[in-house]
Amino acid sequence: MRFWIARIGLIVATFIAVPALAEDAVPTSPQQINLTFAPVVKMVAPAVVNIYTKKVVKRQALSPFFDDPFFKQFFGDQLNFGRSRERIQNALGSGVIVQPDGLVVTNNHVIEGADEIRVVLNDGREFEAKVVSQEEQLDLALVRIDTKGAKLPTLTFRDSDDLEVGDLVLAIGDPFGVGQTVTSGIVSGLARTRTGINDFGFFIQTDAAINPGNSGGALVTTDGKLVGINTAIYSQSGGSIGIGFAIPANIVRAVVDAEANGGKLVRPWLGVTGEALSAEIAESLGFDRPGGVVVKELFPGGPADKAGLKPGDVLLAINGRDVQDPQGMAFRLATLPIGDAAKMTIMRKGEQMDLPIQLVPAPREPEPDETWLNGEQPLTGAQVANLSPALGEELSVSGWKGVVITAIKRGSFALSLGLRPGDIVARVNGTEVQNVDQLSKLMAVSQDEWQLTVERDGKIKTLTVR
Repeated sequence: MRFWIARIGLIVATFIAVPALAEDAVPTSPQQINLTFAPVVKMVAPAVVNIYTKKVVKRQALSPFFDDPFFKQFFGDQLNFGRSRERIQNALGSGVIVQPDGLVVTNNHVIEGADEIRVVLNDGREFEAKVVSQEEQLDLALVRIDTKGAKLPTLTFRDSDDLEVGDLVLAIGDPFGVGQTVTSGIVSGLARTRTGINDFGFFIQTDAAINPGNSGGALVTTDGKLVGINTAIYSQSGGSIGIGFAIPANIVRAVVDAEANGGKLVRPWLGVTGEALSAEIAESLGFDRPGGVVVKELFPGGPADKAGLKPGDVLLAINGRDVQDPQGMAFRLATLPIGDAAKMTIMRKGEQMDLPIQLVPAPREPEPDETWLNGEQPLTGAQVANLSPALGEELSVSGWKGVVITAIKRGSFALSLGLRPGDIVARVNGTEVQNVDQLSKLMAVSQDEWQLTVERDGKIKTLTVR
């Protein structure tokens, strides 16, 4: 009897100890959070939308022989053999309203190539949407809906750099098309860069269940602020196994601000190539731990060069935020506005110091002079361009000069050699390639044997073609 009395007393004491939660109020203490997430969900869910896309795709018939009248006697027209057939491909994703006039952020892969985009609000209202901007490297896109003057609910951005591993988060979206759902979890990792999700790569990792259809949805903190855009999962089955990734809110906000200023996001450029300070490199340089970017090369007259950075220096932080690798360096820069100044924290010969640097865009000289190469030569079917720092940024290429492949036609000889966009054509038959005009002339000379030297991801490869 005493046992049950003690249990009842404990339960009563527990409920008395927790402050009462006012109706529709946002939780303000850990004790209140333990009771329910409902007030947070009620506040943020109206700003999370479903996105439905339609895309017309053409599928070629199996064989042109089935278009012959002889075969039609037996098969008729119902299979439409021998002609190109169109079908509608539907896709589902999620999005977040970030401006009351109808600006919605989502993943680029959700709307890429879509012929029709429809946005459905949590209250059932449905709108046609138009693409405003696309950032393929970041896998972010902005679409706008015409609200006819009506103001829509929005989510407020939170500084994603304030997140800590272990923080509670909610993921909101429309997985599998079943309707808007909410899952909870914690932040299980920060600054994830080796995910292979996109060229940029810098993610919040969470164990909140993220499934197909959640892409573009909101990752929010318990104060109802947008801290990330759900973008991908690690899975062998297609379903959530507790490893999901979200694009941090700070880079999302930079994309939204760029649209408000009337343009595409332009990221500051340092004019530096480098590699992550691995454990092996750290030991050889006398560092007690890995982490940072070892400077390999500087663009002459570039921002880093003018700031006094030198090859061999290790970049540790930008504006006080740690930098672990080149992807992290690119992320930190992307969240900063052009025209401002930043502070680089570096290590040089065992001494830590700060260097001021001006944030400027990458130069676009020389002009790209994009050219398709044709004829009986190995680069037939490749489009090439003069490489500039700006073009290198767009293609995620670390080089600054020479000639780069920007596109390759399907079924072309260049594609059969394993070449791909982003490859730098360094030499042809031992001659160093300087620009597109020179390369075009080199490839126009008939040869019995070709030697192509190509640079990819800092590695050099030579191909012999007979």
